[in-house]
Amino acid sequence: MTAEANEQLDNFARLLESHGVRVDRPEPLDFSQAVSTPDWQQDSMFGCMPPRDVLITVGQEILEATMSYRSRWFEYLCYRPILQSLFDADSAMRWEAAPKPRLTDRSYRPGFWNTYNSITTAQMLERVRQNDLVLTEAEPLFDAADIARFGKDLFVQLSLVTNRSGHDWLRRHFPDHRVHMVTFTNTHPLHIDSTWVPLRPGLVLHNGERPADSELIKYFEINDWQVVEAVPPVSWKHQQRLSFCTPWLAVNMLNLDPHTIFVEADEVRLAEQLSGYDFEVIPVPFRAVAPFGGGLHCATVDIERDGVMEDYFPRRYGRF
Repeated sequence: MTAEANEQLDNFARLLESHGVRVDRPEPLDFSQAVSTPDWQQDSMFGCMPPRDVLITVGQEILEATMSYRSRWFEYLCYRPILQSLFDADSAMRWEAAPKPRLTDRSYRPGFWNTYNSITTAQMLERVRQNDLVLTEAEPLFDAADIARFGKDLFVQLSLVTNRSGHDWLRRHFPDHRVHMVTFTNTHPLHIDSTWVPLRPGLVLHNGERPADSELIKYFEINDWQVVEAVPPVSWKHQQRLSFCTPWLAVNMLNLDPHTIFVEADEVRLAEQLSGYDFEVIPVPFRAVAPFGGGLHCATVDIERDGVMEDYFPRRYGRF
């Protein structure tokens, strides 16, 4: 599994470079080793396939997320050499790290997973809406991949790894942005980037199996955005017992520019759908990488793009 995934990751890096993208690669740790802080010990770590989970670029700033799994507490170290080189090369770069959480037992609800496996779907969805999930509000917690960027507006999904305190910290940290707290009808919310996907200004892809709040859809529509429901994904054949990923990684795509997008190679129906919206679709074999943490968007962090921050939502609606 590791060899095949590494081959596909290397191929993706070469493909990006062939399209004029500079690609930096992280320096992995020995993820099999046990790690600890004065508060806890963890038998092993996670990996560094999905940098999107850890880092987010907003304007001239790169922010390191808190992370919510103890196994991912030290993952930021894989990216520190790259961040240091960027900081040294660009005097305008801002390099920030959110408060490193303690992740003591106070940060987690005891027995949550036993409860999760015994309640009804309706009860679970109500807990999602209330953010009554595994995390408490003992400290700010968020993964970067729960933040969707739409220019001046940042949409932060409350999930199994992002709590209300994490949203509040982001709202205070980015005072020049509108930072919105959102949830979707999803019994296992874990990162927003397979649920609500910006394709280009004025066009967003929506995972219809995880319906969005009606106020969120209205906020987009009154600002002249088209909300498109993604076609169903192709079934993923990797061994589920070795992966926590869902077939909806299909919509975990990477935009090169407003008319060019990288899509997993087997997702032919999705490619056809996007072609109908004037996209050049570049297929990328990536099935073998998914069990290690995600799709094409997860595997990348865009550090610099052309353009300036835009306000795509001049009209307000409801709580937005």
